[in-house]
Amino acid sequence: MKHILYFTKQIHSFAGKILYFNLIAMIFISLFESIGIFMLVPLISLTGIIEVKSLQLPLFNWSPELFGGLPDTISLVIILGLYIVLVSVQGIFQRSQTILNTKIQQGFTRHLREETYKHILQANWGFFLRKRKSDITNAMINEIARVSGGTSLFLQFFASFIFTFVQIGVAFWLSAKMTLSILFFGALLLLCSKKFITRSKELGDNTVQLSKTFLGGITDHFNGIKDIKSNSVEKSHISWFHSLNIKMENNMVELVKVKTSSQVLYKMVSTVLMALFVFFSINMFKNQPAQIILITVIFSRIWPRLAGIQSSLEQLGTIVPSFKALIELQQECLDSKEVDETLYETIEPLKIKNGIEVQNVNFSYEKSLYALKNINVSIPCNQMTAVVGRSGAGKSTLVDILMGLNQPEDGYVLLDGKMLKQDNLLAWRKSISYVSQDPFLFNASVRENLLLIDPKATDEQMWQALEFAAATEFVEKLPDGLDTLIGDRGIKLSGGERQRLVLARAILRKPSILVLDEATSALDSENEAKIQGALDRLKGEMTIIIIAHRLSTIKNADQVIVLEQGKIIQSGGYLQLANDKRGVFSHLLQKQVDAIS
Repeated sequence: MKHILYFTKQIHSFAGKILYFNLIAMIFISLFESIGIFMLVPLISLTGIIEVKSLQLPLFNWSPELFGGLPDTISLVIILGLYIVLVSVQGIFQRSQTILNTKIQQGFTRHLREETYKHILQANWGFFLRKRKSDITNAMINEIARVSGGTSLFLQFFASFIFTFVQIGVAFWLSAKMTLSILFFGALLLLCSKKFITRSKELGDNTVQLSKTFLGGITDHFNGIKDIKSNSVEKSHISWFHSLNIKMENNMVELVKVKTSSQVLYKMVSTVLMALFVFFSINMFKNQPAQIILITVIFSRIWPRLAGIQSSLEQLGTIVPSFKALIELQQECLDSKEVDETLYETIEPLKIKNGIEVQNVNFSYEKSLYALKNINVSIPCNQMTAVVGRSGAGKSTLVDILMGLNQPEDGYVLLDGKMLKQDNLLAWRKSISYVSQDPFLFNASVRENLLLIDPKATDEQMWQALEFAAATEFVEKLPDGLDTLIGDRGIKLSGGERQRLVLARAILRKPSILVLDEATSALDSENEAKIQGALDRLKGEMTIIIIAHRLSTIKNADQVIVLEQGKIIQSGGYLQLANDKRGVFSHLLQKQVDAIS
């Protein structure tokens, strides 16, 4: 319940005064409904079944005075006309209130989606190392959709509660004894539904977990579709998918069973209670026929609302796990928040004049297992520094420390002698362009992919960046040039073309620091040579830090740092390290030469 209350406060904070207008509209709708019911009294009186004067309620004294001197036909027309007006006005209010409900729900859903997305993007790198990407995607799509449905259910529940409250107030005024008796039975009925609500919550937990498993599984499968097809393992994946779908099917069937069981029980018990109510009203409370008819009509309208309240509580029970999952995700993001979003527009990129220093840095992903140990290195400004080593040596971890993605457990990163801290982290990031081994491109045009890094870039600036990245030639040959759609993750381009386009996007930003994380490892020798030529042209204009798998790419590097098991074991110029025959770098270089020959 605390999770629903949390989102209730969130809805109130978002909607503000509109929520109170919605509440007023609900009250008016309920009042018009009550007045419409009271119109039955003079209508029944005209039939001659009962006498209105026999009612001991001042509210009905107007009826004989108004219609006393009129023919029955005219009285009937007036009464029915007033009834039509009341129902029409109620319908107008109902429509407005429904639209207002929808605006509140959809607006709050948009707000919730945007806030969650913002919190996720502002979380630090450690958050993304801990979380499975498909779980984040599931929260953004499925859990927010369920919470949106829960918001709608809550507003419906609130409307039913207001209606019921007003109608019960009217019923109390007509006969307190009968109303108390039926409310007692109604409370017992709602208590009986507690076990259904508990069971619904359990099934809701299953729904959240199955949703995560489903989205995570198909994401992994489609990411690895080439391996699946190449190794002919379609059958095992189809079997997994079938098994999971059986579980999802059974979960939904169980949800329907719980819902329908509670509805059947509710309908049967409510029917018995209504019969008992009429019996006791006539034989024990000795109420007037008009009162009995009115209260019966009122409660015949209240019972469906009570059923709706009970059904809403059950459905909210199934959605509570989604509320909980979303709250936990938002809180985890806030706990991992890096910088204040208000600074994004005002902070200028940090300009490095001398260089970067790493002093006595230790870092571990797990306790007692260090990925980096006692790292001390100096990276000169506007020069190329290469980081090499065997797989798992700590190359990417060192670069992540340099970019401020990971924070060292011990030691410091110094920028022109000033420590890299939270207050200058955003300015430092703004001065960096990063190119990964797996080039990331959106399913959009070349132009749109370039503008992601600098929305204000001109065509001339884009072509200059493409020229630096040796990408001009292939972009000019595309059917629509810069406006050519390149497909999902740039699938319409070759691997080398994708890598050069990503490099052009990085250069377009005009960064102080260019970081390439094994950006040429998957390229053929021709494309590698083009990238290498592009990097040579950039030397002297920016500081280049490159993680190299292919050592031939870094032969023009000003400095080479060799890592082994998280420690720096060699550093110096390319030729210097290559000539040290006892060193790891010379050994790695020789292995690559032997592999080529």
